[in-house]
Amino acid sequence: MTDQPIREPAEPAAAASAPEKKEDWRSFSAFLVKLVLIVLIFRTLVFTSFNIPSESMMPRLLVGDYLFAAKWPYGYSRFSLPFNADLGEGRLLASQPERGDVVIFKHPLDHTDYIKRVIGLPGDTIRVVGGVLHINGVAVERRRVADYVLPIAPDESCARARFVQREADGSFACHYPQFLEVLPNEVRLNTIDFGPEVADDTAPVVVPAGKLFLMGDNRDNSLDSRFPAEPQRGIGLVPQENLVGRASFMYFSTDGSAGWNPVSWFTATRWSRMFRSI
Repeated sequence: MTDQPIREPAEPAAAASAPEKKEDWRSFSAFLVKLVLIVLIFRTLVFTSFNIPSESMMPRLLVGDYLFAAKWPYGYSRFSLPFNADLGEGRLLASQPERGDVVIFKHPLDHTDYIKRVIGLPGDTIRVVGGVLHINGVAVERRRVADYVLPIAPDESCARARFVQREADGSFACHYPQFLEVLPNEVRLNTIDFGPEVADDTAPVVVPAGKLFLMGDNRDNSLDSRFPAEPQRGIGLVPQENLVGRASFMYFSTDGSAGWNPVSWFTATRWSRMFRSI
């Protein structure tokens, strides 16, 4: 009798591979669920992202900057949680901001996201006289420094036509008057001042408990606590429970000139502004 080679049947082998494929699908599904939970926890308790839509915080922040805001420094409220989860009034693990912090918050009326700097804390008296900020009756230290120069595209303009200047290479830029200010707690910041404007003189305002007086660094192009709260406009005094987080660092910045050409994606990126603290 001639010996015949033994061959394994094909069907059982195929059947044996089925449980392995099923297990791979379950593992991948579990991975996706874990990933979603991690991202949700991260955005709920740790950081949230924000992009700058206006010039109100120039020169520190520009339109097209993308940043992360830390959510834990001030505690948590329904305004800092996804879907406005109801935590009742106030904040859990609440902590008061420091003067000079750049904060993201919900507008008191329409609850859209805004970003401004903390100027007045509860108990402070805030006033602007001749464009100079006064805190508790004392003028904030302020001195003129070099203009802030912001290049502009041919189809753009400056906030005021008088600030447009032609550069040596033939391009145009906005030359904004810039001032260095030192707050009472030694926080140093640069501000922009266009000159005499409507909000350069305000009545004294005493900040009540649980609220904040916030201002933009671009002092004459910021609808902030100097203006009464109106949807999409002034913010008035902002309740601390409306805080979302403290602006921490920029992770991306673009001048908005990117188009369909992939090369423009790189030329439009402001590389020098990426990964800068705020």
